[in-house]
Amino acid sequence: MMQRRAFLKSSLLLAVPSLSIPALAKTAQAVPGERTLRLYNTHTGEKVNTTFWADGEFVQDGLKDINKVLRDHRNNKVAQMDPELLLLLSQLNDKLDNSNRELHIISGYRSPESNAKLHAASGGVAKHSLHMEAKAIDIRLPGKDLKMLHKAAMSLKGGGVGYYADSQFVHMDTGRVRYW
Repeated sequence: MMQRRAFLKSSLLLAVPSLSIPALAKTAQAVPGERTLRLYNTHTGEKVNTTFWADGEFVQDGLKDINKVLRDHRNNKVAQMDPELLLLLSQLNDKLDNSNRELHIISGYRSPESNAKLHAASGGVAKHSLHMEAKAIDIRLPGKDLKMLHKAAMSLKGGGVGYYADSQFVHMDTGRVRYW
């Protein structure tokens, strides 16, 4: 019978092919202990409070729960969110001392069909959005100043960070580091 740790590692490699062995090793060193996210989807009203990282490994049940809440609510399509994005959110929570409050999710995964419709209706939606690759998220944190949230996200230098004052959210992604 396969040991739990070996099973989880092999499952992760199959479930998240974009993470190479060196990337997993780097992540394991950078993120000791457990990582938990508390999320609230503003469109569906769904909540999740789950551990997605423990004992130096991603927790598949936690990832699955997060992927469901971050699905495209327009057509219920679920994608495997980039685990590095989840780690960034966890680091943001640490920076803001926000482990006991929910991050409000405005947009997680966006299917190509949904993205095309949103792009056609708004100049603020990128045609080739990283939301379609499950590498981007739009968030707000009730009770925290949006500018402060933007600054904290930029300080992580983990990818792109955008400030949308009129829509009251901050965009984070795991693309190249850039700010707007």
